[in-house]
Amino acid sequence: MAHELVEAMANMKEKEALQIVDDLLAKGEDPNKILDLSSEAMQVVGQRYQEGTYFLPELIMSGEMLRKIGEILKPLLAAQSGVTKKLGTVVLGTVRGDIHDIGKDIVGFMLEVNGFEVYDLGIDQPEDAFVKAVADHKPQVLALSGFLSVAFDSMKSTIEEVEKAGLRTGLKVIIGGGQMDDTVRKYTGADAYGDDAMAAVAFAKQTVGVA
Repeated sequence: MAHELVEAMANMKEKEALQIVDDLLAKGEDPNKILDLSSEAMQVVGQRYQEGTYFLPELIMSGEMLRKIGEILKPLLAAQSGVTKKLGTVVLGTVRGDIHDIGKDIVGFMLEVNGFEVYDLGIDQPEDAFVKAVADHKPQVLALSGFLSVAFDSMKSTIEEVEKAGLRTGLKVIIGGGQMDDTVRKYTGADAYGDDAMAAVAFAKQTVGVA
């Protein structure tokens, strides 16, 4: 049934996917496992987009499907985490020139489940949008997402603009999505990079002093 969920989501069969999620939960499946399967399906969608077999409508559909599954899982995951108070604030968004939100949505979802207040700016966000959000919300963490290599320059310029605005002191920046590594981290000026949503959660917790 796990394989069926990945297939249904990857093939845009929303009704079938939601039914499988309900069935898995009824059988006692760990909601974390279901989230992992959903993430796996989104990676398939992202790959098909890269190959040119899927286009923007499929990205939007898959994101909506993920949102609905997230609504089902969120209270269950929150109950598991046992977090009752806000640990900190994160500003999150996909940088200018990139329209991918699959990974970003999962990161935002997991940060919220683990006790963070998340301000998600959305996709294709210009540098000044991040600067304004950091100024307005005073987060401990700025999380920049991007799937395409063109996002590297946008991440770099976004971090530079945050610094120019005098907002980098006390702010930690993590980048994620696509092919991130330490070379990209150094190029952009970020403090860390994350391979998955839990890496972002671990970084955010470390930043606010929570083990």
